[in-house]
Amino acid sequence: MVFWFVLLYLLVSICIGVVAARRVSNSADYAVAGRSLPLFIVVATTFATWFGSEAVLGVSAVFVREGLGGVIEDPFGASMCLVLVGVFFAARLYRHNLLTLGDYYRERYGPIVEVIMSLAIIISYLGWVAAQVKALGLVFHMLDPGVFSQTSGMIIGTLIVMTYTLFGGMWSVALTDFFQMIVIVAGLFTIAYFATDLAGGVGVVVHEATSRDLLNFLPPATTHDILFFFAALVTMMLGSIPQQDVYQRVMSSKDVTTARRGPVIGGLLYLMFACIPMYIGVAAFSVMPDTVGSLLQEDPQKILPTFILERMPTLAQVFFFGALLSAIMSTASATLLAPSTTFAENILRHFLPGMSDKHFLRAMRVSVVLFGLCVLTFALSTSDSIYEMVAGAYTVTLVGAFVPLLMGLYWRRATTQGALLSSVMGVAAWVLVRAFAAEDFPPQLAGLLAGFVGIWAGSLLPQVVRARERPALHPVL
Repeated sequence: MVFWFVLLYLLVSICIGVVAARRVSNSADYAVAGRSLPLFIVVATTFATWFGSEAVLGVSAVFVREGLGGVIEDPFGASMCLVLVGVFFAARLYRHNLLTLGDYYRERYGPIVEVIMSLAIIISYLGWVAAQVKALGLVFHMLDPGVFSQTSGMIIGTLIVMTYTLFGGMWSVALTDFFQMIVIVAGLFTIAYFATDLAGGVGVVVHEATSRDLLNFLPPATTHDILFFFAALVTMMLGSIPQQDVYQRVMSSKDVTTARRGPVIGGLLYLMFACIPMYIGVAAFSVMPDTVGSLLQEDPQKILPTFILERMPTLAQVFFFGALLSAIMSTASATLLAPSTTFAENILRHFLPGMSDKHFLRAMRVSVVLFGLCVLTFALSTSDSIYEMVAGAYTVTLVGAFVPLLMGLYWRRATTQGALLSSVMGVAAWVLVRAFAAEDFPPQLAGLLAGFVGIWAGSLLPQVVRARERPALHPVL
């Protein structure tokens, strides 16, 4: 019965996405929904995009194993990222009135920086989208192991997400995200209710967490531990700011006020609801300690699905897998669209600058298919956990793209030479420290610090590399 409810849910999601595609008449509709989304849709699509497989399966698994200190990257760093975007970045970026974040780098620093930053952004999405694909395969496999292997589940899940993203772009993503947010919220509250009942009350669950020392947030008071704790925090808090999916939600807003408020509200909602899977994970430990203990050694990502399937009634199972699929699909569709749009606008247009809007729209759709196939291939070949894949995805943009974005918005003296030196020094420091001193100093923090040194030095020293004047490849919206 659960399988048929899930199948019905998937069909409804596809229908919503395909119907939304009727609103797409040009490339701006496809990429940023014509800059017309109201606040409640912006909040929903921001929340749903962030609330992916790592929030349900990954965060809960890491929390049960390591406690609050282990999930500092996500949800704490991830939610703070959205708040920072809303407070410090949204209004300034919205007023530039461009299609992609790569367009901003071109406008501020020139085409060389645009291409480098766009490539970094595209690469960073590979791990994030692949994590959602792996989660889809895991869900289908656990629903019916006899019918679906994890591989076949990954293939089917990718095709489903690709279908409605391909036709409707940001309009499909936004409207399905709104529907999926409702399912996520209803599902999580329902599962928490049943989990509390099975465990014997909220007090029992809290006592379980306290007795296992899972609520200890701060690291040991040593320089080494504090540095690594801070580095874990900034990886997603700052590294996910220069991302196209965040920018798309800002630019899809109907006005600058909506652009500011949407990410802040979405980020706070994300932090609140990400705590529910952690709570359910502790409840599972209280109800079935031996099973959870063995899953921690085998595959921690199966803790919640196993708990739901073995101990909860059919209604709870329907709500759980509906919420889980909503979380995965909303994130997968958004993170599939974002790099595809960036590739078409900021890479392909340099080779085909004379594309009409009709051909550009077609190029974005073809890019969705190609990137989807690349992600599926990567997901099938990697053995990393969902949480590791998502957390690692942002390191590239943290060390290579964040500093030029921040300083370009807030420091008038930032130059093309400074942006290039920042990116080169940031990536080089990250690679070197990771190779030779990763146990002594956080590589991503070394890259971030080197990036700041690079942009200051490159901008203040005599300018050898200068931006080449070039009009925007895509007309303003």
